[in-house]
Amino acid sequence: MQVAVLLSGGLDSAVLLADEAAHHDVLPIYVSAGLAWETAERGMIARLLAGLAGGSRPLVTLAVEMRDVYAPTHWAIQGRPPGYHTPDEDVYLPGRNIVLISKAAVYCAVAGIGHLVLGTLAGNPFPDATPEFRAAMGRALSIGLAHQLQIEAPYAEISKADVIRRGRALGVPFELTLSCMNPHTEQGVGRGFPQTAISENPSRPVVPQHCGACSKCRERHDGFVQAGLPDPTIYRDASIIGV
Repeated sequence: MQVAVLLSGGLDSAVLLADEAAHHDVLPIYVSAGLAWETAERGMIARLLAGLAGGSRPLVTLAVEMRDVYAPTHWAIQGRPPGYHTPDEDVYLPGRNIVLISKAAVYCAVAGIGHLVLGTLAGNPFPDATPEFRAAMGRALSIGLAHQLQIEAPYAEISKADVIRRGRALGVPFELTLSCMNPHTEQGVGRGFPQTAISENPSRPVVPQHCGACSKCRERHDGFVQAGLPDPTIYRDASIIGV
């Protein structure tokens, strides 16, 4: 069975990709929306795919421009995310799953793929992360594309700690995943990166550091703590995390 995996380069989608690849013919899809951290994500994804045991098909990169919807001052455009203790509700990006799933679904229809999976976890508070939303999107896209498509979130009832434990068992290189809204490199920060700052060639590694100060870094580190496993992440500012 062919399965498309929405891959962000983050910990959850990386484990999901490895998990699905153990059982299916997997196609990773990355959808760019013009957000501040995407250059760093793409570079890390290239290294991740090179480092994953078992492999997958080559990455498909698609784009849906959202900078004409979000204001130029929006934190996701400027690369200035809310702080470490910010609740999940404060980092909601309206319509994010709608646009990512829709673009990936069109690709799936053209490629003849009937299953699209994403790494939504238990406790996700957003309206476009519910079972009802996924079922409705699946029905609408199947009708509109004249192509039967199942949209699934296999991890929707488990925690990040559970995902981390599963990733360890699968041999996922956690150090090659990026879960940060303001990643740093020696060349710069956030959207200020030159496009060449994060190499998409694994032979020219420039690995972004997690900022250590955004809520995604908090979620990531808390997940390792709750999983009872050491956190291999390099945080530029570890003072809040305490590592």
